[in-house]
Amino acid sequence: MKKKQIEEKYNNYINLFKKYNNYYYNKNKPVVSDREFDELKLKITQLEEKYNYLKSADSPKNIVGHKPSKNFKKVFHKVPMLSLSNAFTEEDLLNFEKKILNFLSKNHNHLITYATEPKIDGISASLTYKNGKLVTGLSRGDGKEGEDITANLSTIEDIPKEIVSKDFPEEIDIRGEVFIKNSDFEKLKEKFANPRNAASGSLRQKNSEDTKKIPLKFIAYTFGYEKGLKANNQFDFLNQLSKWGFNTNPLNKLITGVKNLVKNYNEIEKKRADLDFDIDGMVYKINDFSIQKRLGYVANAPRWAIAHKFSSNKAVSKIIDIDIQIGRTGALTPVAKIKPINIGGVIVSNATLHNEDEINRKDIRVGDTVTLERAGDVIPHILSVDFKKRPKKSLKFIFPNKCPSCGSKTIKEYNKLTKKKDAVRRCSSEGYYCDKIAIEKLKHFISKDAFNIDGLGKKIIEGFWKLN
Repeated sequence: MKKKQIEEKYNNYINLFKKYNNYYYNKNKPVVSDREFDELKLKITQLEEKYNYLKSADSPKNIVGHKPSKNFKKVFHKVPMLSLSNAFTEEDLLNFEKKILNFLSKNHNHLITYATEPKIDGISASLTYKNGKLVTGLSRGDGKEGEDITANLSTIEDIPKEIVSKDFPEEIDIRGEVFIKNSDFEKLKEKFANPRNAASGSLRQKNSEDTKKIPLKFIAYTFGYEKGLKANNQFDFLNQLSKWGFNTNPLNKLITGVKNLVKNYNEIEKKRADLDFDIDGMVYKINDFSIQKRLGYVANAPRWAIAHKFSSNKAVSKIIDIDIQIGRTGALTPVAKIKPINIGGVIVSNATLHNEDEINRKDIRVGDTVTLERAGDVIPHILSVDFKKRPKKSLKFIFPNKCPSCGSKTIKEYNKLTKKKDAVRRCSSEGYYCDKIAIEKLKHFISKDAFNIDGLGKKIIEGFWKLN
């Protein structure tokens, strides 16, 4: 590839990065998944490493987060709020540890102990305490300079306003994540795309009284500047945070070795459906503070920590119910009603089950814990069932032999080409006898793909048919 082509490719990546960054942080409207965003950043840094003449002020190496809003006072962080390097595979983790061992001149058989924490998908914030009193609350901003959102952060009940403890530092920046529980988001989902957007929008309200109306939560996980902190490692610090009155993640663990990190990662991924908050991966930090200090930082990330991201298009949830939808051809399509889950920045509450044969083949039942996949903008489908988590009194799903709408017999038609019965079961009624079929036929008639009748929508059709 010629130099000009390389530069064009690089500049295109940079422009995309700027665009995605702006939509994610400033507009609270992400246009790609976190995974795609992280992969783009990786492509840019790989090009920069391969061709040292490629440089940009807008490179991910130089930018963390976003520029602070003009609506708030700008304040410099005493210690920058940096981003983390990302791992997507076990090999990435092994390479991460290998670099650490090489830096420390340790044998590659040496096992490193990590403090592991689920990565909550929320908004980072830094709280400054002096003599036990909360004095300032900042957003991450661009990592160097944040927005003064003290008034808004002070409305969060989880954030202590004063801490009385003999071992509390003279001054410290407590850092953590502001988020909204999924159960609380149910009341807000008409206003926001997902819980993260809701948290971000609420924190950046001009009037703190508006922020107060939103059920924001805060989980603490690290510190920035400190004067007088008495802790030798990350896990001890997390325990101190709990003692001082901060919420910490109950899934935090102390783990030794990459193999055990991966095992825990897989276990947590399966538990995502049971959590009342969104997580998009795990964070691994070398537990020992003295080793952290030796390793230091590279570019805008620490050498001693890494984020292990979950797949952006997969998630685990529970089936609440199985609904049968009837199309204009009479086809009965089963749809799983699932516990709402964030997949790639989109809250998903339905998953297609395709047909009766698919349900029987995978033995899908109401109450099951399932792994879902969402590719592009299509409705998710179920990849697998976790049979170990199946309720004891679970019942096999029986596909209806009568139409749920009109009561007509449901049949599988014989296919002359395949010389087999179709996988799809259909309502046997004819004409407009079945209300559901009739409504779906009329909806298709007025749709863009047919007569494209302006001003005659689906709701009008449904209302019209009810008058019949």
